[in-house]
Amino acid sequence: MRRQFYLLDVFTDRPLAGNPLAIVIDSDGLDAAAMQKIAAEFNLSETVFVLPPLDPVNTARLRIFTPKAELPFAGHPTIGAAVLIGELRAASLMRGQDVRIVLEEPGGAVTCLARHRPGKARQAEFALPKLPARIGAAQPSEKIAAALGLASADIGFGRHQPAIFSAGTPFTCVPIASLAALNAARPQLDRFADAFAPPEAAHAYLYARGANDDFEARMFAPSLGVFEDPATGSAAAAFAGALMQFEAVPDGHHALTILQGAALGRPSTIVLSLDVAEGALATAAIGGGAVIVADGKLDL
Repeated sequence: MRRQFYLLDVFTDRPLAGNPLAIVIDSDGLDAAAMQKIAAEFNLSETVFVLPPLDPVNTARLRIFTPKAELPFAGHPTIGAAVLIGELRAASLMRGQDVRIVLEEPGGAVTCLARHRPGKARQAEFALPKLPARIGAAQPSEKIAAALGLASADIGFGRHQPAIFSAGTPFTCVPIASLAALNAARPQLDRFADAFAPPEAAHAYLYARGANDDFEARMFAPSLGVFEDPATGSAAAAFAGALMQFEAVPDGHHALTILQGAALGRPSTIVLSLDVAEGALATAAIGGGAVIVADGKLDL
């Protein structure tokens, strides 16, 4: 069978930047083992398989795989899939209005808005299906620093300390004291698994303050076959929990930019939106651009 696929660059407005993504449109008949092998063949941080929805009121069902494992939820596959499905099914509508797309993922249904305004890149945003929560204590800062090739003094700033948060996928969120230290981080693989434990939280999301109250970030997940990721929407979603934990975020709507991928030559821009009411996070959303760069057929 010949199966249609597309390649997109996500969290960017131009080709050959952002986070690459493969999307297999014709996924009927593929089991999990076959999907895992295809994801390993593409060898990108994630590959998406599009299936008919279980609930016919929704748009599509997604299964998301890294080269080594299936994920319950991921940000850049959600943005990329929303953009591509919108383009394939409602291209003319996207040029004049936001198109609502509901994607069934193992972690829950995700409501997205996709658009393609004239002269601008295709864009999408989605409301987090699950708000971030702190789910555990991180390993000691000294152990984390050694696993990242940094000094203990490079870990933490203000009230921020390492902690494990999840909005569907767990991350050990690690505040880094300076942009210089963030750029200098070099994971020591012989120490990594011990420093980022338990195994379900063995994904290290490093963040530091950037300019204009925005943030810069890096993400390492060698256990998933992703040494470093150019842009990680699910980590940005978890990071919203760290912001609420360690910052005095006032009530109201807030939007901030997270820059990622510069160390890989794949600059990426993620927009994280927060709505805070009575001191608690009421809703949150992830947004960004996506560019369709290639398409083809799998002979499988």
